[in-house]
Amino acid sequence: MGGNVVALGAVSLVTDVSAEMVTAILPLYLVVGLHFGPVAYGAVDGVYTGATALLRLIGGYVADRIHRRKAVAGVGYGISAFAKLGLLAAGGSATAIGMVIAADRTGKGLRTAPRDALITLSTPPGALGRAFGVHRAMDSMGAFAGPLVALAVLAAAGQTFDAVFATSFCIAAMGVVILVLFVNDHHSDNPPAVCDNPSPAAVSSRAALGLLRQSGVRRLLSAACLLGLATIGDGFIYLLLQRSENLAIGWFPLFAVGTSGVYLLSAAPLGALADRIGRVPMLLGGYAALIAIYLLLFGPLSGWLLIGVTLVLHGIFYAATDGILMALAGPVLPEQLRTTGIALIQSGQALAYLASSVLFGVAWHVWGPSGASRMAAAAALIAMLATAILLADRSSPHDSAEAAT
Repeated sequence: MGGNVVALGAVSLVTDVSAEMVTAILPLYLVVGLHFGPVAYGAVDGVYTGATALLRLIGGYVADRIHRRKAVAGVGYGISAFAKLGLLAAGGSATAIGMVIAADRTGKGLRTAPRDALITLSTPPGALGRAFGVHRAMDSMGAFAGPLVALAVLAAAGQTFDAVFATSFCIAAMGVVILVLFVNDHHSDNPPAVCDNPSPAAVSSRAALGLLRQSGVRRLLSAACLLGLATIGDGFIYLLLQRSENLAIGWFPLFAVGTSGVYLLSAAPLGALADRIGRVPMLLGGYAALIAIYLLLFGPLSGWLLIGVTLVLHGIFYAATDGILMALAGPVLPEQLRTTGIALIQSGQALAYLASSVLFGVAWHVWGPSGASRMAAAAALIAMLATAILLADRSSPHDSAEAAT
């Protein structure tokens, strides 16, 4: 595995410790501490992932235009780090919290596409699933540790949320330092993959818009949007678990630990398996696990069995999907516009996720959590079937290798 992939994985590991410290307590902080209702929480949760789609596109295009993917990613990591300090000043204001979260997600929007582009440019096309699996496994180490660190800080600081935010900032700053010192802003000597338009693409706004004329890009973008609409936020799943089992609020951050632990163990093996059996079947299998979660939340299981099965399936869902779509995207995007193309696909999924979170919050308010969960399962099934049709020509075990030859 290339040194750049490992270095980027280390950056993500440290950054995710910081991010998941906040993520693990944020639903509890908003719903229990500040008494947000499901509609208000759904709006904030949507902002948390989907509100920076335009900045993803701008960041991706600028990174390609100036050929400085590492620099753009560094700005994103820095913004997210300082946003943790903003939570200290936001208090109980929903508007201020929304603005701070938007700033944090702005940083994520700027950094994600350049980071993933660097991974694709540092890896042979036939090994992209394994590369993203290793990166996501390291990322999930941070996601696993973050909630535990948050619990330790809360215990040491007398259940003070501000202490978590301050510690999170310090850890995020370490991630920026690792990026500056150890990540190289260049790709390997592997020839770029051949895409739908084999001619080299100049980095211009016209060329960027021209990506949408490529059938492979359009289909991947459509699939990303459909799958984003079928995905509700982790916070909703954890809130439903906590309420259905009437658990003490102290257990809440450990749900994320369980998911991340399964993700950590399965991300690299499933990524390598996707390179052998096909990335589309792996992607669809992940969403089948998500449908099972939606149905199990109000199904026959209960108690710790329900919690355990749900968290295992949740971790498998992420291991089978997070990174696989980007591995599919790499071979169809020209090298000169790799970051822009990845940002385009990620932005479509993020906007769809924003809509999904808001709609799920409304559905919960109108039809209750059980009805909303069943509606989400039906939407996910439709999205799976549509994705299978859209990506049918990329479902063979050697899809990426064929695209590169």
